[in-house]
Amino acid sequence: MITQLMPAMVKVADKDVHSPEFATLYVNQHIDFKPGQFVMVWIPGVDEKPYTISHHSPERFGITVEAKGLFSRKAVSLGPGDKIGIRGPFGNGFNMGIGHKRVAVVAGGCGMAPLAPLVETFQTDKGPEVFLIQGARSKSFLLYPDRFAAKAEICTDDGSKGYKGFVTDILVQKIKDLSAISTPAFDMVYACGPEIMMAKVFDICEVHSIPCQVSLERYMRCGFGVCGACVCGHAVVCKDGPVFGSKMLRTMADFNTRALLKTGQPVPLNEYATWRCQ
Repeated sequence: MITQLMPAMVKVADKDVHSPEFATLYVNQHIDFKPGQFVMVWIPGVDEKPYTISHHSPERFGITVEAKGLFSRKAVSLGPGDKIGIRGPFGNGFNMGIGHKRVAVVAGGCGMAPLAPLVETFQTDKGPEVFLIQGARSKSFLLYPDRFAAKAEICTDDGSKGYKGFVTDILVQKIKDLSAISTPAFDMVYACGPEIMMAKVFDICEVHSIPCQVSLERYMRCGFGVCGACVCGHAVVCKDGPVFGSKMLRTMADFNTRALLKTGQPVPLNEYATWRCQ
């Protein structure tokens, strides 16, 4: 049984290799989960790190890993039969609302991972109309390109697929087009990706009076709010988030400005991003 206190040792059941950069590890166990929540993944002898659940069904779940540092490179090298420890799930997931008719989901790079179960939850007969906007550095960094029923608007930094530019360019154009039909253009905008991208999404939503929710990332040790490593202003990301809505974002001075290193030292967000990849 997977709980929040001690890692439950489980076997990797399957593995999907999406590209040289990304792989998804599957575990054949049930876990209570709301889109946007995360688990702590322990590789014995290496470390423990937080990962969102990117695939979920009553019988199994999956985590998608991007090979960046020591831990993630080890994680993507694992295969069926290898053992990992899982704690969780932790945090607050996305608020899917009641009565939403039209929503936008904006993903940048591996930010597609926490948003994917949200998109699938919405894609039911009673769900809202979903406008999915997905961006990445290049074509090889696009996650799950054929996974969803909803057709995604694709953009890449290098123009290797779709629009050459930023997801926020497409979001602004969608809002402009849909505002001629209804106001607001969207009942909610959901976003995950580089923090500079999410801050831009938030700013766009504020201008157009559209509520939004974003999923933040910070260094996490415990997963349940006691160590203080993941503070963002007055918020503890692992406990108060990782999903934050517009009301909270307006009060979070560290959003898109700074984060804490493993040592607890506050640094500008660009320095934190460089440290994470080491």
